[in-house]
Amino acid sequence: MSLLLSVFGAPARAATDQQLADEWLSTWKTYCFTKVANPLPEGRARASQSISITINASRAEVFEAYSNFNNHIGANPVLERVVTHSDTTHAGVRTKKLTAIEVIPFDPAPITLNTHARQQLYLGDFYYTVDSWSTGYIVTHQKITFEKISGNKTKVTENLTFETPSELIDLALASGVQAHQGIQSVLKQRIESGAL
Repeated sequence: MSLLLSVFGAPARAATDQQLADEWLSTWKTYCFTKVANPLPEGRARASQSISITINASRAEVFEAYSNFNNHIGANPVLERVVTHSDTTHAGVRTKKLTAIEVIPFDPAPITLNTHARQQLYLGDFYYTVDSWSTGYIVTHQKITFEKISGNKTKVTENLTFETPSELIDLALASGVQAHQGIQSVLKQRIESGAL
C-alpha cells in the first residue's frame, strides 16, 4: 500500500464541496468508471471476490443502515467524510453521486485519497451497486445484496471487482477485501447493538 500511496497519493488538504463536485464530474467524464471494459485495455487487470456476513436484524433495517455511507465513517478507519453531490430517485432506483475522503496516516505527512462514486440503490429489491474511481486509476465495481434468512437475520454479500494497472491488482484485491471485511464486522456490531 505504501508504494501505491507514494506514487499516487496527494498530501492531506481540505477541498471544498464544490471542488470535490467539480473533480467528481471531471473524473466521471474522463474515466467513465461505471463501464466495464471487455476486453480490458493493455496494462490493466481485473480481479473479483465475494464476501458475506450474517447480521441479526431485519432486512429493511440492515439495508437502510448498511447502504448509508455516512455510517461507514469509523468503520473504515481512514474514512474522514462523505460528500454527496446529488441524490435522486426515479422508478424505484435511488442514485447518489458522492466522494469519499480518506486520510491515510503516512510519513512524512498524511495522504488524502478522494474516491468518486455512483451508488444506485434498488429499493424494492434490497440491493445496491457502487462504481467508483480512486487515485491511481483504481476502478471498483460492487454489488451488495441483502438476503432475508430465518430468525429475522440478514445475509449481506458484497460482490467486489477491482480494475487496476496490472502491477497493482494483487495489492488492490487483498487490501480491498480486507478493508471491506473490517467494515462489515463493525457495521454488524453497530446494527446488532442498536447503535445504528
